Amino acid sequence: MALNDFIQSFPKTETHLHIEGALPYECLHAWKPETYPLNPVFHEENFRFLDFPQFNDLLLGHALPWFVSAERYHEAAKAIFAKHVAQNVRYVETSFHLPVSGFINTPAREIIAAIRSAAPPGLEVRIFAGMLRSDYSGPMQVVIDDLEKWDELAGVDLHGFEPVPTQAWTAKVWSRLRAAGKVTKVHAGEFDGAHRVREAIELLGVTRIQHGVRAIEDPSVVELADALGVVFDVCPISNVRLKVTPSLAAHPLRALMEAGVRCTISTDDPLVFANTLNGEFLALATEAGFTRAELARLVRNGWEVADVPAATRAAMFAEIDRLAAESV
Repeated sequence: MALNDFIQSFPKTETHLHIEGALPYECLHAWKPETYPLNPVFHEENFRFLDFPQFNDLLLGHALPWFVSAERYHEAAKAIFAKHVAQNVRYVETSFHLPVSGFINTPAREIIAAIRSAAPPGLEVRIFAGMLRSDYSGPMQVVIDDLEKWDELAGVDLHGFEPVPTQAWTAKVWSRLRAAGKVTKVHAGEFDGAHRVREAIELLGVTRIQHGVRAIEDPSVVELADALGVVFDVCPISNVRLKVTPSLAAHPLRALMEAGVRCTISTDDPLVFANTLNGEFLALATEAGFTRAELARLVRNGWEVADVPAATRAAMFAEIDRLAAESV
């Protein structure tokens, strides 16, 4: 079986996706072609962001003009999920940014309903509320304190510029949300070192790290993640484009896996990276030398962490194992 067909055949998961950062660029081009021309420079394969502020400014500069209503979230999510279905993705965890006055003015629960209503049959979608480390101040505190009551919300994700200190409120709120059955995630080990991964695990109590790749800088943090069954939701092309790692060949993904850390593969922000989930797996194979067995292991990892019934998980494992065996 050709490599592209092999990757396509797997029932895949995506567990690290920002809905605003996944807006298909073609939606912007169709909306305002004079403002958003085809083939922007940041979609070129050799483009690298200088730093996080440049990335953040470009991402928000393209996303915020679009996400002005629940209808726009629905339209974007429908296009995003169609791309997932076309790639044989069957489970998605996506976050939206909690609306802050002057930033996104659509009520959070309307955003959740808009995303959920866009999910097509056969694609399981779990929705997370993303927030900055500073969002508990001001009017957002009331909203965050109410999240545990939102049955339609799968969990929360702490994101943004990682070197910003984690504030004291986070551990208490994250613990309370977990007690209410919510999944808690933290972006760590991307733009700051392994100590932020340790902080997320030990102080914030999470078992889901978004990125986590710089844990490799401290073997004791890698051992901690392995011992506690912490999952790293890794986005390899994002890591290269943002210069977290110089290339896919130098990416620490394989080393983390060999050390026992369970890793999944996702796209992060396709709006600016011009990546796809199938493309992530293909790049790992062609640029980092990942074998088909390693790719199958990564696909399987996604279903190990997915919030699905045991019977669904078992069926996906059986399908993945069959496809992997047939490719030998």
